[in-house]
Amino acid sequence: MTTGKTRDEIAEAYSSEPWWYDLRGFFILTFAYNSTIGTQMRFFGPNFGPEHLEVACGTGTLLEMVLNWRRRRKLPQVKVTGIDYAPSMLAGAKRRFANNPQVQVQHADAAQLPFADNTFDTANIANSIHCFPTIDGALRDILRVLKPGGTMAANVLLYPSGFAPLRWAAQKINDWGIRKGILYSPFHIEELRAKMLTAGYEIQSEFTSGNTWNVVLRKSV
Repeated sequence: MTTGKTRDEIAEAYSSEPWWYDLRGFFILTFAYNSTIGTQMRFFGPNFGPEHLEVACGTGTLLEMVLNWRRRRKLPQVKVTGIDYAPSMLAGAKRRFANNPQVQVQHADAAQLPFADNTFDTANIANSIHCFPTIDGALRDILRVLKPGGTMAANVLLYPSGFAPLRWAAQKINDWGIRKGILYSPFHIEELRAKMLTAGYEIQSEFTSGNTWNVVLRKSV
């Protein structure tokens, strides 16, 4: 089992004000993941079933952007349950979705989800696998609460690659994230693929962009 920071250490690391969390998240996405908001919209946006679980939703900024992306494309409305382990992040998400009855957010640990088996049609993990205390446990429990045939979309922060200036910038941000406690480690694709298959998922699709591995997983019927 892969164990990084403890749950309380992760919560403490994410105790920043929501505005600062969102700002630093933009820089991490741009320079560490070497990805874009547009890429994330197109990747996560289609993976919403009628009952959807958003894992580590943070302040809900990205989730709100994805739901707006879906609305502009006239995609079906969905019921969303967002979870996070950091109280300050959840406070921001609760304020953001206070007037949206289709979105509920609550405190929960991804490795010990307070939901019955086969509850959700879909799940997304956006920009957060790198901070899970136990990746193996989280993968198994998310699989448990997915319905048979349900899908989970996730993106994974990889070790920096590419041109030297971009690689240098990504490494500096990763080093800062590790010191801050919001990052345990980047990953190699083979490492995470093995964990996902061991947990019981089938890989439906995958692609790499920048320092990011984007993968859609499926729970067998």
